[in-house]
Amino acid sequence: MTPPDPTDPRAGPNPPPRDLGLATATVDEHGVVTGWSEGARRLLGYRAEDVVGRAAAELRAEKKTAGNAGEGVGPCLADRARWSGRVALCHRDGHRVEVELLAHRGPVDGGSAGWLLVCAAPRESLPQEPGVPVDRAFAQCPCVLAVFDTELRLVSANADTEAATGRGEDQMRGLRLTELIPHGETERVERAMRRVLESGERLELETHLRGPGESHEHAWSVSLAPLVDRTGRHQGVCFAARDTTAEKEARQRLLLLSEAGARLGSTLDLDRIARELAEVAVPRFADFASVDLLTFLHWGDEPPAGPLRAPITLRRAAHRSVLEGAPEAVVDIGGLATYPRYSSTAACLMEGRAARYEVTESLLASWEAKDPVRAARMRENGIHAVIVAPMRARGVTLGAAFFARHRTPAPFTEDDTMLAEELTARAAVCVDNARRYLRERRTAETLQHSLLPQRLPELTALEIASRYLPAGAWAGVGGDWFDAIPLSGARAALVVGDVVGRGLQAAATMGRLRMAVRTLADIDLPPGELLAHLDDLVDRLSSDENRESDGAVGATCLYAVYDPVSRHCAIAAAGHPAPLVVSPEGTADLLGSATGPPLGLGGLPFEVMDTELPEGSLLALYTNGLIDGREREIGEGLETLREVLSRPAPSLEALCDNVLRALLPVRPDDDIVLLLARTRPLASDRVATWDIPADAAAVAEARRNTTGQLLAWGLEEAVFTTELIVSELVTNAIRYGRPPIRLRLIRDRSLICEVSDASNTAPHLRRARLFDEGGRGLMLVAQLATRWGTRQGADGKTIWVEQDLPTD
Repeated sequence: MTPPDPTDPRAGPNPPPRDLGLATATVDEHGVVTGWSEGARRLLGYRAEDVVGRAAAELRAEKKTAGNAGEGVGPCLADRARWSGRVALCHRDGHRVEVELLAHRGPVDGGSAGWLLVCAAPRESLPQEPGVPVDRAFAQCPCVLAVFDTELRLVSANADTEAATGRGEDQMRGLRLTELIPHGETERVERAMRRVLESGERLELETHLRGPGESHEHAWSVSLAPLVDRTGRHQGVCFAARDTTAEKEARQRLLLLSEAGARLGSTLDLDRIARELAEVAVPRFADFASVDLLTFLHWGDEPPAGPLRAPITLRRAAHRSVLEGAPEAVVDIGGLATYPRYSSTAACLMEGRAARYEVTESLLASWEAKDPVRAARMRENGIHAVIVAPMRARGVTLGAAFFARHRTPAPFTEDDTMLAEELTARAAVCVDNARRYLRERRTAETLQHSLLPQRLPELTALEIASRYLPAGAWAGVGGDWFDAIPLSGARAALVVGDVVGRGLQAAATMGRLRMAVRTLADIDLPPGELLAHLDDLVDRLSSDENRESDGAVGATCLYAVYDPVSRHCAIAAAGHPAPLVVSPEGTADLLGSATGPPLGLGGLPFEVMDTELPEGSLLALYTNGLIDGREREIGEGLETLREVLSRPAPSLEALCDNVLRALLPVRPDDDIVLLLARTRPLASDRVATWDIPADAAAVAEARRNTTGQLLAWGLEEAVFTTELIVSELVTNAIRYGRPPIRLRLIRDRSLICEVSDASNTAPHLRRARLFDEGGRGLMLVAQLATRWGTRQGADGKTIWVEQDLPTD
C-alpha cells in the first residue's frame, strides 16, 4: 500500500513522523481554507475541523477589521502564479508565529482552482529523535571533504578523505596537503588554498593526483571555499573534491572517436587509412598500434568466399609506437605475416570479435612456446595489456588492428575494448570504401586501356609519338582518348578527344566515340562532316542516358587530316583546345583553327581550317589536363608547353618526356593525352599524275602510262592487275563522270591508284546477273584490290584502290 503524501492536506491525522515538519494548507479562490495538514496543526495548534471552511485571513496575526475580515490570500494574489514571503500567523493559544510562506496557484481538491500554501516548521517544533542524519552530514558527505585552518593544516576530514589518502583522521590532523600527498599538483592546490584565504573568494580547479598504492593518476575536480565566523574573520578553508577520472576518460574516448571520424574518411588510399588509424590510437589510446590487412585488398581481388580459415596471411599496412623506430613491431611495413590457428590474431579474425588480454607471466610462457619471436618482443618492451580487434565492414573481413600498452601503467578496460572495436569499425568502413573504389577504378582502367590504341600505325605521312597518363588514384579514371588513322591516298588522320565525367561510364562512352570516329574516318568524311555525325551520336547517347539516369554525355574532340602529297592539313575542333604547330625553324604557335561547340549540343556546324604545313613541321595535339590544373592557369600551362616544344630534342619520344617533366602535376586531377606528329611529305618521284580526256580512246593511253610508271618503279609483278584496275576506273569515269578526269598513282607502303572526276555520284558495288552485260567491273576491282573506296571532295569525287606490294 502506498503511504500517504505528507503534502496532501487530505492526509490522515497520523502521518509518519519523518513528515511532521512540513505544514501545508489549501485555499480556494475566495480565500476559504479547504485543506489542513498535520504539520499545519503542529505549527499553529488548530485541528483540521477547526480551520477548514473558515477564511484564511482569520489566521493572520495582524489586527482584523470589519473591512478585511473576509479577505484571504486568493484575491491579493489573483494576478500571480507564485508568491513567497514572511508572514505573521496567530497560534491557537494566542502567541505570534512568524513563518516563511510559499504560495503556488494551481488545481487543488480534485481539480478546482486555488492556492497551495507551504511552510517549513521551526526547528523547535520538530521532534528531537536520536540518530537524525543531520548530525553525520559532514562525516558521510559523498565526496572528499576536509577543513584546513589558516595555516593550511588539516582540522577535520570525512570518511571519503580517509579512503582517498589511506589514513585515518587522527593520522592526518595537523598535516598539510603536500605532507599528506607529496606531489607537484598538491603544491598548486595549496597555493590556490592560500589565495582563497587572502581573497575570500571561492575557487574551482582541476588536478591530477595519485593516491597511496595507486598505479596511475586520478583526475579530481576541487572546490575551495573560505570559512568565516560570525564576525567575518577567516577561520580556514573548506576543501571538497570529486573523482572525475571516469568522466574524463569518457570524454577522451568521445574526442578520440570524433577525431577518428574526421581523419579516417578523408582518403581512399588503403595504406593511408591504416596509417591514420595508428596515428589516432597512439599515444592517446595505446603505446603501440599496428594495422594488418588481408592481401586481397592490395591485389585488387575479391574477398575470399566463406569464413576465414587458419593459417591467415596478412600484410602490414601501418604501425606506430611511442618509442623511436617501433621496436615492438615484429613485421616491417609492407611485409607479410602468417598467423596460425592458435594465435590471438587468427582467433580474433575467425570469431569476428575483439579480444582483450592481460599479459601475465603464465600467458607469456604459453605464447613463447608457440611464437617465441613475438613473445620475446613483448617481454623486452614490457607489454602488459593487449587488445586485438577485427576490421569488418558490410560482412567482409578486411584485417585486424593490434593495440598494446607498456609505458601507460593502466591496463585496458572493457570500455577500452569497446572503443577499440568502434575505432576499427570506422576504419574498416573506410577501407571497404577504398576497396570498392579500387576495384571500380581498376575495372575502368582495364576497359579504358583496352579501348585505347595499343600501338600506333606506321605512317608515311607522319612520324608519331604519344603519351597517355590517367588521373591520380584519388581523382578517378577519365574519358580522354587519342588515335592515328591511315586514310586513302597516303593521308593520315589524327584525333584527340575528352569525355566529360569519370569512371566506367566515361570509359565506355570514350570507347563508343573512338570506334565511331574510326568508322566515319574509313568512309573518308571531311573533318567538319565527321564531327557533325559525331555530334549527332553524342546527342543520342545523352538522350539515352537521361532516360536511364540523371546523367548526360558531353565531349570535346579535335580531328585533323594531313595529306603528304599536297602538304595540306585540314582541322576541325568541337570545344577542344587548339593544337600547336612548331615550324622547322623551332617557332611554336597556336594553329588558329575555328573551334566549334562541344559535342552533344546538336545542330551547329563545325568549320574546317585548311593550312599548308612545311616539311618537318611538328603538330602537337593534347587534352586540357596537360595545360590546366589546380596548380596553374591554362595560359601559364600553354606558355610552358610552347617553350618546351620550341627546344630541340633528339626524338619525338624524348620531346614527349620533356613536355611531361615540365607540365605534369604532382597529383594530376585529370587524364593527360599528348600526341606529337612530325610531317613527312611524299617525294615527287613516288607520285605520278595524268589528266585523262573524256574520250574512250584515252583508256588505252592510261594503261600505257600506268605500265611505264610501274616498270620505272620496278613493280613488274603489279602491271597486269593494275592495268585491269586502271582500265575499269577510267572507263567508268569517262562513261558516268564529268571532266576533268585525273589518274594518279602513288607508291607508298602499298600501291595506290586514284581516279578523280567532277561528279559527286559514287559507284555502288553490285552482283551482276548471269546475262547482264555490265556490273562486273567494280566487282572485279574489289576482288583484285586489298582495299578500295570513294571519297568526296569540294570539286567532285575520287575512286581509290590499294594493292599490297611484293614483300621484297
